[in-house]
Amino acid sequence: MSLAAAHAHAPVSPTPARAFGRYRLRRLLGKSEATMTWLADDSLAGTEVMLSLPRVAPAGAVAVAAWLSAVRRAARLDHPGLARVLACDVHEHWPYVAVDRRLGVTLDEWLAEHPKPTTDEAALWMEQVLRALAFAHDAGVAHLDPQFHTLLVNERGQIAVTALSVAHQSTPDAVHSRDSDRAMPLDPSMLRAQRGAAERDVLACGLLLHRLLADEPALGVADTGQVMARLAPHGREFVRLPWTTPHPIPEPLRAIVNRSTAGQIRLRYRNARTFLGALNGWREALSDNEAGPVALLLDRLRTVGHLPALPGLGPRVQRVTAIESQRTDEIAAHLLPDLALSFELLRTINTAQVQGTQISGNGPVLTLRRVVALIGVDGVRLSANSLRGWPGPLDEAGAKALLAAIDRVRLAGHTAQALRPAGYDGEVVYLIAALQNLGRLMLRYHFAEEAEQIVQLMQPAPASGDGPEQPGLDQAAASYAVLGVDVETFGFAVARHWGLGDEILHMMRRLPADAPVRKPDNDADLLRIVASAANEVVDIASTLPAKKVAAALNNVGQRYARVLRLNTRAVVDALQEAKDVLRQGGTPTPAGRRQADGAEVEPVAEAAPAETR
Repeated sequence: MSLAAAHAHAPVSPTPARAFGRYRLRRLLGKSEATMTWLADDSLAGTEVMLSLPRVAPAGAVAVAAWLSAVRRAARLDHPGLARVLACDVHEHWPYVAVDRRLGVTLDEWLAEHPKPTTDEAALWMEQVLRALAFAHDAGVAHLDPQFHTLLVNERGQIAVTALSVAHQSTPDAVHSRDSDRAMPLDPSMLRAQRGAAERDVLACGLLLHRLLADEPALGVADTGQVMARLAPHGREFVRLPWTTPHPIPEPLRAIVNRSTAGQIRLRYRNARTFLGALNGWREALSDNEAGPVALLLDRLRTVGHLPALPGLGPRVQRVTAIESQRTDEIAAHLLPDLALSFELLRTINTAQVQGTQISGNGPVLTLRRVVALIGVDGVRLSANSLRGWPGPLDEAGAKALLAAIDRVRLAGHTAQALRPAGYDGEVVYLIAALQNLGRLMLRYHFAEEAEQIVQLMQPAPASGDGPEQPGLDQAAASYAVLGVDVETFGFAVARHWGLGDEILHMMRRLPADAPVRKPDNDADLLRIVASAANEVVDIASTLPAKKVAAALNNVGQRYARVLRLNTRAVVDALQEAKDVLRQGGTPTPAGRRQADGAEVEPVAEAAPAETR
């Protein structure tokens, strides 16, 4: 429906138009505790306008001057998402802002005349709002009262923000000369106030998006200001999207919206750009699997590589490969600890195999010793020389975090070796366990700041007073809330970019922690299960408080007991063995794990391919 049609169907005011200076107020379009928006006629220009006013008139000439100063400063901002202001003035002690009605109808009006927006449309609208508010916040200006009646939808379905700073309130001692720009821009109290107002804007945007998706306001209250007064830190209410909504809500979007209104303040978005980045990442990934954060990651692969080589790789490779008489498994054992080189060798050989230009054979190549045998020591040197030196573009803190992540992945690889059934190749299970962490490593190297945000969101908040400990988000929800995509998506995108086949992609996919472990159908399934078990064990040991580790490891032993013939003692021993090996820097290749009673575990499959046995 066109805007003209929407106007024609608008309800008629039961009272005649009232004079307001040069304007005639026709109809109230919307109101909150802080602001109101009126449809009015401009008697001088002969046009329709929308007037935004505070609900309470400023008390006294000084407060009116402060209001005008704040609103005129906001009106000077020029951005496509901010409605252009026609006038900022005062009539009989009531200040107002006027905008052209041709800019659009309020979101309330639009929703009354159109079908409910889809999830993608709602997210796109909020992106437009957040983009405009981010621009305003960068200039030190906050909206102060984001509501449906302060958002305008034009003929093309695009949203613009109006009534910027209309809800401004000031006390005499806070008044300063903003018009002359003589305010102290670095004054700490002013900066704190600006940040606080910007954070309230972002929380209000989360409530508006919640209302669009749920088709009902949060807590049954349309006024975002009233809802925020009932949320932390002022109240104890919490807001989460209901499970019954007009349109199905994808899990990434649900995680984003729920984070924006989280009951724990520390979990919420602190600025408009982080909220915008998550929404934009989800929408672009939804429309194209190689868009948004994934596209940026693939672009960075071409400029800085997948991972930097560990310090000392060059001399180590030269020393090892200089002895031509060394066995390929001995060379591989020296190369395996460097994940960057291991991934590069796997990428090189499997891409060549897929393209049919270098080798032939059945199934993927999943051991470095075979890679060395196929490409020779010269090929290993070339692969090592193609890697970027440590730590690439990372700063000291980023390099430290990446090194810790690499050590954690290596620990998972050694744990997988200790857990594997007899007859399965230790190098294969090590590399599969490492590949299951490819997305995490890519995140740590290419998105260091976002990785730290995700870690912080996953941390539980300590108990306060009589309340219990507040849990953090799980990894999937945290990555959705920051990036709009799951971390594992990065790993699969890189693997596909390298040309790795579906069999490897299947083994890279971790078992869901809450899903039952079923009997494997083939060797690929078994390798996936072993690697998943190892990664679960290492995650527990690395992230849980010490007092919770024993019980969690016992749960892992019970979960995988039937398929891998594990018990709690075997899990604990495997983890300790892996820690010892990592500490020594070696890569063991024992024949296989033994059960607690000493009986060797039989392989699940009788005839596994050479590369996986």
